[in-house]
Amino acid sequence: MTKILYTFCLILITTLGFSQFATIRGFIYNKENGEPVAFSNVYLKGTTTGGSSDMNGFFSVNKVKPGSYTLMVTNLEFDTISESITIKAGEILSKKFYAFKGGVTTMEVEVSAKTTEKVENPNVGLQKIDPVAINKLPSVGEPDLAQYLQVLPGVVFTGDQGGQLYIRGGLPIQNKVLLDGMVIYNPFHSIGLFSVFDNDIMRSADVYSAGFGAEYGGRTSSIMDITTRDGNKKRISGKVSASTFGAKLTLEGPLKKLKENGKGSSSFLLSGKTSYLPQTSKILYPYANKDGLPFYYTDLYGKVSFNGNNGSKVNLFGYNFNDKVVYDGLASFKWTSYGAGSNFILIPQNSSLLVEGNFAYSQYKINFQGATETDKKSSSVGGFNGGFNFLKYFGRNELKYGFELVGTNTTYDIQTPLLSQISYAKNSMEIAGFMKYRFLEKKKFFVIEPSFRLQYYATFGQLSPEPRMSIKFSPGQLFKDKDRSGFTNAVYHVMKAVRFKGAAGMYSQSLMSASSNKDVVNLFYGFINGPDGLPQTYKDQNNNTVNTNNSVIQKAWHVVGGMEIDLFKHLEIQIEGYQKNFTQMAAVNQNKIFDDTPANADKPDAQKKTFVMETGKATGLDFTAKFEKKRFYFWAVYSLTFNKRYTGNTVSGDVFEYAPIYDRRHNVNLVGTYTFGKKRNLDFSIRWNFGSGFPFTPTQGYYPQIDFNNQFTSNYTSSNATLGYVPGDYNSQRLPDYHRMDVSIKWFYDINTHTRFEVNIGATNVYNRENIFYYDRIKNKRVNQLPILPNINLSIKF
Repeated sequence: MTKILYTFCLILITTLGFSQFATIRGFIYNKENGEPVAFSNVYLKGTTTGGSSDMNGFFSVNKVKPGSYTLMVTNLEFDTISESITIKAGEILSKKFYAFKGGVTTMEVEVSAKTTEKVENPNVGLQKIDPVAINKLPSVGEPDLAQYLQVLPGVVFTGDQGGQLYIRGGLPIQNKVLLDGMVIYNPFHSIGLFSVFDNDIMRSADVYSAGFGAEYGGRTSSIMDITTRDGNKKRISGKVSASTFGAKLTLEGPLKKLKENGKGSSSFLLSGKTSYLPQTSKILYPYANKDGLPFYYTDLYGKVSFNGNNGSKVNLFGYNFNDKVVYDGLASFKWTSYGAGSNFILIPQNSSLLVEGNFAYSQYKINFQGATETDKKSSSVGGFNGGFNFLKYFGRNELKYGFELVGTNTTYDIQTPLLSQISYAKNSMEIAGFMKYRFLEKKKFFVIEPSFRLQYYATFGQLSPEPRMSIKFSPGQLFKDKDRSGFTNAVYHVMKAVRFKGAAGMYSQSLMSASSNKDVVNLFYGFINGPDGLPQTYKDQNNNTVNTNNSVIQKAWHVVGGMEIDLFKHLEIQIEGYQKNFTQMAAVNQNKIFDDTPANADKPDAQKKTFVMETGKATGLDFTAKFEKKRFYFWAVYSLTFNKRYTGNTVSGDVFEYAPIYDRRHNVNLVGTYTFGKKRNLDFSIRWNFGSGFPFTPTQGYYPQIDFNNQFTSNYTSSNATLGYVPGDYNSQRLPDYHRMDVSIKWFYDINTHTRFEVNIGATNVYNRENIFYYDRIKNKRVNQLPILPNINLSIKF
């Protein structure tokens, strides 16, 4: 009883203590179109009390002593706002600010705006992307997120035809892609230069390549969280563009116009883009393929936003993405993807709590047809996801917690090269809860972010506790407010430019990839959820026998460490090392010959199990240097990566180590942009990429392959056979190195205040490097990636 009274008194004292303070919260919007303004500093002039706005433009300044102040809002791109306020004890003061884009700030503000984000957030393994950054790269047609992702540290791109992105050793299936909180299962088109996302409707994209916090779950490698902006709340606007590759239309505007003193607003946003490359390439690029480049796609996206007077809002959105590619005489693929959902932000009347929620449904399907009638594959994945997040501020510290519900359905149908049929379908349910607390030391010497996620795979009856942690040290902050002279001052100037950071965590997922690393054109990514019939035991990398305990959940743990250095005023350097250990990875058994039935009980698991369990390890070091000053921008990225997979799926039972197909030892990206002209309306951009060769499996021999089509009465002596091949040691050799240069020149002319005409002329693979795509084993012929492709894009924004 004493303990209960003590706890009650402690809570009461804490509550009364907080009631002596006040809270200032609100939103910051762009005055021109009503879009939220993120990363603005909000503080009380002459004090150290303040905060910053998030991606929704929301800010919360807490533990404010009663009195009169001047409230300041500063941002590099917007004019500074100041307002006199008077606040009482226990009061929650709500404000809305409309910032005018002009950037009238002082040097003091500029320094503060740049350093706050670096010091107050760990940002381990995180790359923040916005449309401005994407526009700095040479683009093929319209600027696209897919082209930008290829230059990120730790990202390996396997080719501009059917290429896939592998992030720090993780498979595409181990990377979770979210669009406004909705799961997208394949965000890239068959021609790897384009994604399904329209750069003009993006607000931001956060790519967590390792060590991400507990608010994300259900994947063991990485997270890509993409947010679209709202439609223009003031006027009808849009963009029309056409290039040698495709065309695009964006249209937006108010349903109810935003008024600064109004009771709310609503807007719409529509985007559509399509490829006509199969038609134009026959005329413009006959040297690439006389029958035309066979890449078709159409992307549609729509969004409606409703905004309340106090900052609360609701979004409704939907999409339909279609893709198709036909490799004559070899393979054809068709992808369809669609979905719809809603998300919201709720600001309770008399609370400093911020509530976020979402609910969405999405579906994805892929069909493959090989060179023969029996060579067919199909797979689908889809379902719903929804949840609530709650955010509470305590000064500059914050507590975030929430829960998530995910329902997933998958189907998979394939005939293996050994003519064994695999069919699989499953529905599953996942429930998860998480909590994350960010603590910023008073002098900002360190920030620590412990988090914990409890992931329950209800369908499989398996619980996965997942502790995670990230931290950053800024040693220069220790000397910031001290009297400095001589040696101490020199130490301060060195240490304030350096920050150390690290993260670690445990992760899990039930989805697995059902692709074959032995396919000539590896574009088929099937999906299987919680595979049945896994072996009860498997061998780890040390040849030790591990019992699965009937678990179908795949698991991994990450460790990341690095440092940030502001070498000069305009030069930033980041170095990060990481290791991901995939302790359980389910895979399709490509060596299956027999059905897993009692009649074949004497056969080894390596020849009868539909699925097998493997382990893996990804180790790497990433180096990034960014220089940005006025008209000049330069970015250099080098990645050193070691990927290993271990499988005990051999007849002998011994562990076999191999390099996966995306194991690229060295990867270099150099990007440069310079802006010319008094009006700064002419940009020249260049990008060069080098990658060491991928592993591949050589051909050991050939044999006549007869397809009986399950008709055992067929006469094999008179049947026509196709040519089959015998693979050599798996991934034992390396393809030639890859390198490519892209360039572009962008020029624009402002017709009036709201209308801009832009011309973008460029080329991909400008020196026509013959980079290998694949080797057709049957025809004994090398097939290369895309040759030089000049392009022009014309657009008008209104």
